[in-house]
Amino acid sequence: MTPYLKKGARMAKPLVGILMGSDSDLPIMQEAGAMLREFGIEYEMTIASAHRTPKKVLEYSQTAERRGLKVLIAGAGWAAHLAGFIASQTTLPVIGVPIDSSALKGMDALLSTVQMPGGIPVATMSIGKGGAKNAGIFAAQIIGTADVKVANRLKVFKVEMEREVEEKAKKLVAVSVAEPTLPEPEAAAPAGAKKKPRRRRWKKKPAAGQTQGPAS
Repeated sequence: MTPYLKKGARMAKPLVGILMGSDSDLPIMQEAGAMLREFGIEYEMTIASAHRTPKKVLEYSQTAERRGLKVLIAGAGWAAHLAGFIASQTTLPVIGVPIDSSALKGMDALLSTVQMPGGIPVATMSIGKGGAKNAGIFAAQIIGTADVKVANRLKVFKVEMEREVEEKAKKLVAVSVAEPTLPEPEAAAPAGAKKKPRRRRWKKKPAAGQTQGPAS
């Protein structure tokens, strides 16, 4: 079994293993790889199905620690048993990513991944790309507990996120100030208040000898 490394990777020792049940899951699981690259963490990827290639998953799980991996990320859809299967065969931390590839929009994968019995934990992320991104960040946080460089990169990442939000907030304020203000609506009369009677205008009667209407 030879898991393939990310495209353009240096031949360094990977610390994170990313598995997915099908090649159709790659666009989602690439999000995890993108975050690991941002934190300078080497990883490997492979396709392995808990149902279609159980022997491969078994071998991968049982040899992962010996090969130097520190964290495993497993993404799967439908009846997603990949992360749980891996967790049952290793003491390494396992992160599960439910993928919305079925008619149930990933809810089946979410429940299959998160509902693990006591004693076999799987850290389950949210469904889809957001979950894969968080899986990469969470794996970095685990590695960062023993790697100062990774820990510092995570701190910088948090600061940059905060800065981006503040910049967006400033732009929003600038746009709202530039927009013309609408006139405020008239205040409604308090409940029970009596309306002032309208003043009736009386028509002035014509003087004696005068007639109304057009002259004949």
